Amino acid sequence: MRRREFIALIGGTAAWPFAARAQQPTTPVVGFLNSLRQSDRPNLQAAFRRGLSEAGYVDGRNVAIEYRFAENQHDRLPTLAADLIGRKVAVIAATGGGASILAAMAGTKTVPIVFTTGGDPVKEGYVASLNRPGGNVTGVSWFNNLIASKALGLLHELVPNAAVLAMLRNPKLPESARMQSEGHESARALGRQLLVLNASSPSEIDAVFATMRERRAGALLVEADPFLSSRSQQIVALAARDAMGRFWLSEALSPGARLPKTSQWHWNGLSGTSRSSALSNEVRVAQKSTFSFKASVLTRTSRKPLI
Repeated sequence: MRRREFIALIGGTAAWPFAARAQQPTTPVVGFLNSLRQSDRPNLQAAFRRGLSEAGYVDGRNVAIEYRFAENQHDRLPTLAADLIGRKVAVIAATGGGASILAAMAGTKTVPIVFTTGGDPVKEGYVASLNRPGGNVTGVSWFNNLIASKALGLLHELVPNAAVLAMLRNPKLPESARMQSEGHESARALGRQLLVLNASSPSEIDAVFATMRERRAGALLVEADPFLSSRSQQIVALAARDAMGRFWLSEALSPGARLPKTSQWHWNGLSGTSRSSALSNEVRVAQKSTFSFKASVLTRTSRKPLI
């Protein structure tokens, strides 16, 4: 995904002002809705503010930000979204997976919503099409969870002796169901068994690794999920303990990784939605056009990057 696509998204948001929102305050308020705990990704808020600043909006000067974190309790998202809507925000940045997007969409048909997703926003029902989203919703898709077959194929090449490949997914992420289906098809084509394991809490991650030891899984594919990303240090430590091959779908999942530049550009695109307090139903969904895989093989004493 190139920077100019984000600039186009920023500029396009000024094209269709909502007359119904003409009475909003002079200083636009951006609502930031996320499914994680605030402490899970401490660099997230700084990256968001930086993107706003790059687009000409400085928090506390000519824009305000209201943050709402669900603390990994997805049933809180509808209430948090309703609270933002009640505060007359100019736009909602729905981040942290599909649950945040769906909660925002269920809460309003008029407040602009800009999402991030690793899935297909059309198949998930967020937009009518990528080029003409329709309604009050647009955003950015990395399509990370739609390339599981390629990821498993590469993992098989890196760890060819692994008869059982494991896939770690968060069942609370709506997009993950499609990744699971694609993963099973790919594993059958490779002649390998795919062990799909679910985890949406730290204790469940511990249990997952116990199961992988019992089933002798030789390599692990981790879904690009906000929660699993926030638990990267735990996952890496457990994988190293078990000398398990590891493959990350997203570079953002790597332990200690900084927010990628593409994410910063995304925040820049989100910030543009504060202009005119509007989204246009003609503002296309931005897509990532190139993908960077990060893989490594772990031992009990070292982690050797492969690509």
